[in-house]
Amino acid sequence: MTNPAARLAGRREWTAFTVLLLPLLLVSMDVSVLYFAIPAITRELDPSATQQLWIFDSYAFALAGLLITMGSLGDRIGRRRLLLMGATAFGVASVCAAYATSAEMLIAARVLLGVGGATLMPSTLALVRNLFQDAKQRGQAIAIWSGAMTGGIALGSVMSGVLLNHFWWGSVFLINVPAMLLLLVLVPVLVPEFKDPAPGRFDLLSVPLSTAAVLPVVYGLKEIAAEGARPLHLVAVAVGLAFGFVFVRRQRTRDDAMVSRALFRGRGFGAGIALNTIAAFAMMGSAYFTTQYLQSVLGMGTLEAALWSLAPSLVIGAAAPIGAALAQRTDRAYVVAGGFALAAGGFALISLVGSDSLWLLLTGAGVLASGIVTVMSLVSDMALGSAPAEKAGSAASLLETGQEFGGALGMAVLGSLGTAVYRSDLSDAAPAARETLGGAVATAHQLGGAAGEQLLAVAREAFVHGMQYAAWGGTALLLAAALLAAALLRGLGAPATEPAEAAETAEPAEPTEEIEDIEELAGQVASLAGEISELADKAAASRS
Repeated sequence: MTNPAARLAGRREWTAFTVLLLPLLLVSMDVSVLYFAIPAITRELDPSATQQLWIFDSYAFALAGLLITMGSLGDRIGRRRLLLMGATAFGVASVCAAYATSAEMLIAARVLLGVGGATLMPSTLALVRNLFQDAKQRGQAIAIWSGAMTGGIALGSVMSGVLLNHFWWGSVFLINVPAMLLLLVLVPVLVPEFKDPAPGRFDLLSVPLSTAAVLPVVYGLKEIAAEGARPLHLVAVAVGLAFGFVFVRRQRTRDDAMVSRALFRGRGFGAGIALNTIAAFAMMGSAYFTTQYLQSVLGMGTLEAALWSLAPSLVIGAAAPIGAALAQRTDRAYVVAGGFALAAGGFALISLVGSDSLWLLLTGAGVLASGIVTVMSLVSDMALGSAPAEKAGSAASLLETGQEFGGALGMAVLGSLGTAVYRSDLSDAAPAARETLGGAVATAHQLGGAAGEQLLAVAREAFVHGMQYAAWGGTALLLAAALLAAALLRGLGAPATEPAEAAETAEPAEPTEEIEDIEELAGQVASLAGEISELADKAAASRS
């Protein structure tokens, strides 16, 4: 509901918000911008197989590892200042990447891009929280923000393909430069500064602890999705979780903690982060299969597949604003639960996809993405609205770190489930073909003739079979999330922004009950993930 005491945003705030969408689009596009450029980069820079992987992953790792640090830093030095610093770093890194003369130089530039991205992402979302004090307007703005972030990831690969049809591979990075220059000019004019008036000391030791907690887990989960649960990957996850335990204990016991305990005093903050993480799990888990299906099952070229993957975005743009409008009229618990249920319906449609079902796949992906974007926008608004305004940077960074964890976990769990079924169906095939569908395509091309065509047909059917199992697992998870959302968020409604004086004098609620709810939610999600893994083992056993 709208709080009459909150100041309504006018044309200046909405113009500033439009400017803030620019860095958001560029950072999200950079996740996928290398899809087309890597063959040209390989010809020019001749990277090793390991270097090629790091060219892809160094950006995401740097971004994920520094989000918590940069969110807390923005609260202390000012979110606008951090945004301008990040834009400068992002622009310089883009030039370095475009004119890189070696694989090592390109990897270093991608790391710097990730550092810049880690400053831009929480800064933009925190500034949205500060620009829009009215709950209704803030919900509308965050709905647009969520849609822009999702669309930017899909747009990145298409933009890359279009640029590479006319220019050299460095152009996919140089496109960032004029946008960042425009940002550096407009932000000081249009966006006011916001920061915590009494931030306390900056806890330097928490910086390496937070990075050591996030990076090994994200790395391990990504590698599990790509190569399976090997000992090194499981050790990486375990090391990250151990550092995470130390980091959390430090935050609970220090007055100058990087992650303030005041964040969890607002009802709904922890639940919002947990539900946002589950939503990211579903989004990235489905993307793991849909992109491969378009290219390796239907045989599309990369640019054609990227263009088709934009089709679901046509409905995503309307989903979040509709969800925000519904949340103003009814209990948001039911709107969030409805978003999860809608996304579960998308997974159910994907479970019906055969080896030649383009439109069914796109429909399922569109329905799933619409539900997920609705959930993400509502729970992000809920979490930010319940957090103290002076801690908006830290709140935004925790939301986005949860998304990184959820995305990596979704690819690992659902990817492993699909891979187990795929390998079981191809138990008699050559080792290279049995590992991945891409390996089967390469082996089929080497064989040629009828034998190659038969292998390719069997491999595609096996991949679709694995995708169906993963979709069933995703459907079960999202239906469980819908029930959890209805239970955890019931009666929460739309967060109303309190006047600054009231916010300072209000008696904070104890976070114990909220933390217990989140621990219970995490336990149930972990249990469900275990059941999905058991389903993969049973599927593999039954098919062997």
